[in-house]
Amino acid sequence: MCRVPGPTLADIARAAEVSTATVSHALNGTGRVGEATRRRVRETATRLGYGTPGPPRTRTIGVAVTTFPAAWNYTEIAYFSRAVTAATTAAHARGYALITLPADRAADDSWHSLAVDGMLIVDSPRGDPMVRALRARGIPLVFDGVPGDPRPGDHWVDNDHESATREVLDHLAAAGARRIALQSGSGDEHYARAVTAAYEQWCAERGAAPLVVPFDVADDQGHAFDALLRDADRVDAVYAAYDPGGRQLLTAAARHGLRVPDDLRVVCASEDPGYADTTPPVTTVTLAPEHMAHAAVAVLVALIENDGTAPSGPVPVPAGLVVRASSRTQPARPG
Repeated sequence: MCRVPGPTLADIARAAEVSTATVSHALNGTGRVGEATRRRVRETATRLGYGTPGPPRTRTIGVAVTTFPAAWNYTEIAYFSRAVTAATTAAHARGYALITLPADRAADDSWHSLAVDGMLIVDSPRGDPMVRALRARGIPLVFDGVPGDPRPGDHWVDNDHESATREVLDHLAAAGARRIALQSGSGDEHYARAVTAAYEQWCAERGAAPLVVPFDVADDQGHAFDALLRDADRVDAVYAAYDPGGRQLLTAAARHGLRVPDDLRVVCASEDPGYADTTPPVTTVTLAPEHMAHAAVAVLVALIENDGTAPSGPVPVPAGLVVRASSRTQPARPG
C-alpha cells in the first residue's frame, strides 16, 4: 500500500507560525513548549494530515463514528450498537482485537500515535480530520457509508439509499398517502444527503413539493412536525430517516389528535426492536448493520494482510422494509 505524501515539519511550522524546532518538540513531547502552543501545533499537524509513516502491526483494528466532532454516545443508538457488536465478532473471528473510539476523538491529535493496523470509519463527513491523519500514516481504511472525501481506491460498504427511499415512498403511496414528508438529517454525512436527494427526485417526478423536516435528536415531543400536522392541508405520511423519528411522530400525532395510520402513516429507519411493540407497531427500514459490519471487517482485514482478496469497488448491502400497522392501507369504512 503506497503512503500518500504528507506535509513536512516546515509546512506545519509555517501554518502554526512557529519554528520547526518548536514543531518537533511539540509533536515528540520534548523541550520547553507551552501547552497552548503544543496543542496548536498538534491541531495544525492533524489538520494538514501529518503522521508517522507506516502502520503499526498490533492485530488490533479500530472503529469510530466521525459524523459529528462533539461528544455523544453513539453506542446508545441501535444501529451503531449492533454494528459495533458485529464488528467485534467479525474481528475476533479473524484473530484481531477491536477498539471503539469516542466520537469526539476525531477532532483531537491522537491519530498521530493510535496503535491500530486499520480503521473502520462510520459516516465520515467532508473534511474529516481523522481520515486525513490516518491517510498520511498509511493506515488501511474502510468506510461504513460513502466517505465525505472519497479518493480513487477507497473501500466502503453501503446500502443503496436511493432504492430504499423509493421503496418506502412507493409503499406509502400505495397505502393511500398523497402528501408525504421526510424527516432527514442536517449533518454532512452521505446518508442524509442521499436519502434527501432520492426523496426530492421522487417528489419532482410526481409534481409534488418536497417537505423536509430537519431531525433533532432532542425533540422528544416531535414539535418539528407541528406545522405540517396542524396545517389545513396537512401531510398524511412521514418517512423518518433516523432512529428516534418514529416515536417523535407517534407523540406528535397524539398531541394533534391524529390516528396512525388512519390519519397519518409512519415509517422509520431504525434497528430498534421496540418499534414492533409501539401502539401501533411502526414500519421500519433496516440498514442491516450486522451485514455491513461483517462485510467491512472482511475488507479491512484483507487490506491489512494484503492478501489480494479485497474487492476493487464498493460493497453493496441491501436494506429491508419491515411493514407493520403504522403504514398499512386501512380498509374502506362503510358508507
